[in-house]
Amino acid sequence: MRSAALEDFGRVLSIQSHVAYGYVAGKAATFPLQLLGYDVDIVNTGNSSNQAGYRHHYCTRATAGELTDMFSVLEQNGFLKPARILTGFIFEAEALSSVAGAVTKLLKENPRIVYLLDPVIGDAGRLYVSPEVIPIYRSLLPIATIITPNWFEASLQRAIRILHETYLVPNIVISSIPVANWLRELLPSHIQSALRHEEPSLLCIVSIRSDSAGDRPSAVYAGCVPLIPGHFSGVGDLFSALILGHYTPSDTVESIPPLAQAVSLALTKTHAIISITEQHSSSLPPEEHTATDDELDNEDPERRIRRMRGRELRIVQGRKILTGEAIGELRKVVGWENFWGSD
Repeated sequence: MRSAALEDFGRVLSIQSHVAYGYVAGKAATFPLQLLGYDVDIVNTGNSSNQAGYRHHYCTRATAGELTDMFSVLEQNGFLKPARILTGFIFEAEALSSVAGAVTKLLKENPRIVYLLDPVIGDAGRLYVSPEVIPIYRSLLPIATIITPNWFEASLQRAIRILHETYLVPNIVISSIPVANWLRELLPSHIQSALRHEEPSLLCIVSIRSDSAGDRPSAVYAGCVPLIPGHFSGVGDLFSALILGHYTPSDTVESIPPLAQAVSLALTKTHAIISITEQHSSSLPPEEHTATDDELDNEDPERRIRRMRGRELRIVQGRKILTGEAIGELRKVVGWENFWGSD
């Protein structure tokens, strides 16, 4: 793992929404990337009081014209020279089209830019965005270096094959896959060994497109982490930022590809941040540490605010985790040789 001390890793152009309070979207990505040694140039696609799950929420959204003007002035000043690009939550199609145009232009000018596309579409069976954004996200797939859909946004083998073969996505990371009994039985023994018996867990899959023709479109790696009970917002935003920050295309170590290394670090650090957040939440008075219950929340709307406030990610408090000083045991993603079937 590289050290950020005295090194200049270049600039990250982060294009996503912003919250004044809490750690989701760009707020969950910026500080971790800065701790890893990156300068972060931030273009906010929306500006919110807090994440929408709270009882009260105020949000303004940047229009397509405002975003286009922002990119234009940055370009005129010579500021649009990122080494990496991160795009996250963008609610409306017109705004996403403006972002897509700017990103496409930058990648044409400099194909070496590492572009991580986090297609924030939805979770838990619910769309976060206007349905019109989905075809625009599809148009961005062929130019992305890495995409990071969650379990809601992808469906494993079929989705991975389509993304690699139809959209030519080189690197895919799918997270938040519940390890149900049927899936546990499919996992190779060396991946199963990381699971405790009947402990709820989540699976993360890394798929790296193969350059050779054949029935296997990719090399697949996977790793599991224990599921920490409770709903924690901003986890995917943090995870994507850490993957981008740790990914070094030419940095192969002991035959482990760079993306698998980056995801191992991101998975370890993200899980550790959730863990210290849950510990903090559990230490709060009982009225602030309550289980998720929509019925009770409707009876006492302040209950939801108290609970969610206690579960805001402890990103600042976890800065030594993010820098690697207090990372603990690495949660590795390892090869899944028979993911596409045996020879």
